[in-house]
Amino acid sequence: MRDAPTVLSYAALGCFTFWLYAFGPAVTLLRDEWRFSYSILGAYQVFWAGGAAVAGAAFAWAAPRLAKGPLLWCSALATVIGAGLFTLGGGVAATLAGAGVFGAAGTMLLTVVQAILSDRHRDRRDRALTEANIGAGASSVFAPLVLGGLAASVLGWRATFALPALVLAVLWLRYRRLPLPARSERHTATGSGGLPMACWLFAVLTAISSAIEFCLVYFGPQMLIAAGLSATAASTALSSNYLGILVGRLFGARLIRRAGRSVALMWASLAVTLASVVLFWLTDRPALAIVALFLCGVGIANLYPLGLALTLDAAEGREDQANARSQVILGAIAAVSPYLLGSLADQRGLTTAFGLEPVLIGVCVLLLWAGLRTRHRAAVPATVPSNLAE
Repeated sequence: MRDAPTVLSYAALGCFTFWLYAFGPAVTLLRDEWRFSYSILGAYQVFWAGGAAVAGAAFAWAAPRLAKGPLLWCSALATVIGAGLFTLGGGVAATLAGAGVFGAAGTMLLTVVQAILSDRHRDRRDRALTEANIGAGASSVFAPLVLGGLAASVLGWRATFALPALVLAVLWLRYRRLPLPARSERHTATGSGGLPMACWLFAVLTAISSAIEFCLVYFGPQMLIAAGLSATAASTALSSNYLGILVGRLFGARLIRRAGRSVALMWASLAVTLASVVLFWLTDRPALAIVALFLCGVGIANLYPLGLALTLDAAEGREDQANARSQVILGAIAAVSPYLLGSLADQRGLTTAFGLEPVLIGVCVLLLWAGLRTRHRAAVPATVPSNLAE
């Protein structure tokens, strides 16, 4: 049921992703203004991801102690503050600090939304998370287009970051008294102890799949600039990738209306991602590169929501703990991978450094295989007593 908490969650996630997908192109425009190195470009992701890791750790403490309503609205307000500091800061240091606050508060907002949807739609959380990310995909298409349009206007690109703040203000006026789903009894009964190995493997898979997307968002425009486009044109052209994400999520949501198709969609998504990333990496033709970016988006689209659903399904009643740990891992990996790519680009050249992307996709393939195998092995002993009894 797409009730009020579900609609609120979808809308809040759309606001966060509008900011998130405007953030990467905005850093490209900042580099064009201030002429800093690829390493500094990667540092913005490091600060954002560091904040995300802090938010994941904080959610593990806050989830059993605070209601979801205050967590949701306080994290939304803090995200507005972080986005404001990033856009209005007068230099690299101030905007890096804004990126850190934005990463921490925005990830807390994301994690709370995921917890609401997981608790509300337990057995079909894969569909709820995929549907929520359709709205996120739509935001990702419009964000760079709006940013590119405002960059060419008298308002400037920084005005882009005010739009989600206005939407969140409207949502607060409409839903501030809405009761949100409480933690289920299953959380309370089995919420202590460690997470299963399969859950950890799926959490790392989810994090690395996000790192693939972050590297593409940050350095895809730089590859297009190297192919002959201007900074503004390259940032706007990234919309082809986001359009692919929207198309992929629409297709994915339709496909998993029937239960049991999530794993097959994960395998197909990884195959499409690998083929399209290699095409984007090797071509020197801007038009073909833009097409490859679209196909990258189709492949990447469902990796995060389905990876997260696999993580929570494998948590065995410790969904809040798994949700929090997945964000800590995501923050750490998302910090390291773009910075590593940027450092390699400074030392070896951007084209050589971009070879990190296919490597990350290969690691995701291995993690998915290992996670499914581990989950299957863990499930077999549970069936043995009943089989013996028969």
